[in-house]
Amino acid sequence: MAEELDIAVQQSEKQAVALSSIYAAVAITTLKIVVGITTGSLGILSEAAHSGLDLVAAAITYFSVRVSDKPADATHQYGHGKIENFSAFIETTLLLATCIWIVYEATKRLFFHFVNIEPSVWAFLVMGLSIVVDVWRSRRLRRIADKYDSQALHADALHFRTDIWSSSVVILGLLLVLTGRAYSLPWLAKADPVAALVVACIVV
Repeated sequence: MAEELDIAVQQSEKQAVALSSIYAAVAITTLKIVVGITTGSLGILSEAAHSGLDLVAAAITYFSVRVSDKPADATHQYGHGKIENFSAFIETTLLLATCIWIVYEATKRLFFHFVNIEPSVWAFLVMGLSIVVDVWRSRRLRRIADKYDSQALHADALHFRTDIWSSSVVILGLLLVLTGRAYSLPWLAKADPVAALVVACIVV
């Protein structure tokens, strides 16, 4: 009876932390899309695409921890734990696909198609909020992942820690764009697509 209760508590904690990650991803992705479109910033749009994949990844993680906690049955005699390994693999594949798109778009903006960037206060607020949320959910995910040795939750926690760095780079890119305008340095306008390339490198 005690063992069954422990399993139920474990399932509840793992699913709750995965579900909270989904809610956070929905909010952050929506904000980044809106701000990215209004400012024209590839850095923010790349972060929006990144956060969109966070949402997909969080949903996959939620599904995988639900399935992996099921007991062994006739078709899965060793249990369902391997689904978490597969979940981590899918997350990695999705992130690499996003990086390919970011590199393509950044290269186009750097060499073939100039896009005017309009950094706003909202852009900095949204990116700052994104960092705060990523710190919170990374720590929460890592705590539960360590507690129950969950590979899927560990993958999510690591993923969100890298998001903190990529968001910081985007903020730096926007600051450089503003600096270029203030001091008549037009070449600093390229800081935004360069920031997007750095985001891709960080993710890889």
